[in-house]
Amino acid sequence: MPVRRSYEAEFRQLFDAQFASLFRYLDRLSGEPELAADLAQEAFVRLYQRGSLPDDPRAWLAAVGANLLRDEQRRTARRHRILAVHPEGAPQGAAPLAPDEAYDAAADRARVRAALDTLPERERRMLLLRHEGYSYREVAHAVGVRETSIGVMLARAGAALRAALRGAEARDVGGDDA
Repeated sequence: MPVRRSYEAEFRQLFDAQFASLFRYLDRLSGEPELAADLAQEAFVRLYQRGSLPDDPRAWLAAVGANLLRDEQRRTARRHRILAVHPEGAPQGAAPLAPDEAYDAAADRARVRAALDTLPERERRMLLLRHEGYSYREVAHAVGVRETSIGVMLARAGAALRAALRGAEARDVGGDDA
């Protein structure tokens, strides 16, 4: 009876044999070598976490790598759309704000940061991850909750943030009268 090699040994052999090929594939798809290297590595991490090799590991890795690339392209496109609407967040190429607009934007950021700091850690992390373009699945995995619960949890966290912002606004208005 032949001895079955350990999963780790099979994984290492597959990694050694297929990483360069997967990288080249993703590099050609993306045109970005650094991104391709990150995605290829992430695909192998996901395979390792899976705990067993699929029937066709090479095809599985290519599919996962392409899905990761598609997800990254969506996140990037979303960030670009957000930056087009809010150019003050753009690190380069953005027109400078007028001094009063810069002051107001900084004050708004400070209010949001203070309101976020009133939330429990998990709610704060969920909102920030979602704002960064993470999918519900990614947010759920990142904070350790069931994916089916994330929509409701995000809605509640958003409501808590809005309430904290309203409370801060009411305190600011009340403080101006005193």
